[in-house]
Amino acid sequence: MYTIKCESSFDAAHFLSNYHGKCHNIHGHRWKILACIKGNLDNGMVADFSFLKSYLKELCDYFDHTFIVERGSLENHILNSLKEQFVIREVDFRTTAENFSKYFFEKVNERYDCLYIEVYETPNNSARYSCE
Repeated sequence: MYTIKCESSFDAAHFLSNYHGKCHNIHGHRWKILACIKGNLDNGMVADFSFLKSYLKELCDYFDHTFIVERGSLENHILNSLKEQFVIREVDFRTTAENFSKYFFEKVNERYDCLYIEVYETPNNSARYSCE
């Protein structure tokens, strides 16, 4: 069994609702997504790096330079007001590195045999989601 890794990143803002700490305030991260896929060799490769890199970039570009909001965490009039001037990405999960690792795992696993996804919200802090 072989593994290959690829990474991409995006810059985005978020906040954690119902949280008592600094992360309750709107703040931003350079989120780094590290994807590790596994498999046997096909024509000498697990997968073409350029295809994996392109797909991971596509997933990250969706969130790049946006304000990521957990659905239901803002009152509708506030959310609608923000949408008038900013790109908002609503997600159905709490916007933590742990939940983003599962989100990206499920997306990558649709195309590849994903071993794990690791999401860094800072250079020193990450969360990993794996199938094992």
